[in-house]
Amino acid sequence: MFIHLGNDTVIRSEEVVAIIDFNLISSSTIMEEMMDHATKHKIVSGPVSEAKSVMITTNKIYYSSLSVSTLKKRASMISTISKVDDFSDEIKELELDED
Repeated sequence: MFIHLGNDTVIRSEEVVAIIDFNLISSSTIMEEMMDHATKHKIVSGPVSEAKSVMITTNKIYYSSLSVSTLKKRASMISTISKVDDFSDEIKELELDED
């Protein structure tokens, strides 16, 4: 499944490692070092000026204009959808039986 991060960016949900509030980056020297390292290696994407959250994935770091709670809801929704049973085959069989 996929998660839309805003700013025309979509990522695979299974790649998500963490969703962090953008304001926490400046309050942590470890986070600042991580972001500096990622920026130097050109694995950061998205508009910093509009950032409300940071999505860390296995390959890249994304600034998102959406809040952590919005991204968390989207990720949870995907998790819920993936747990829903697929009854499409049963429905097709019922439709064939009716014919």
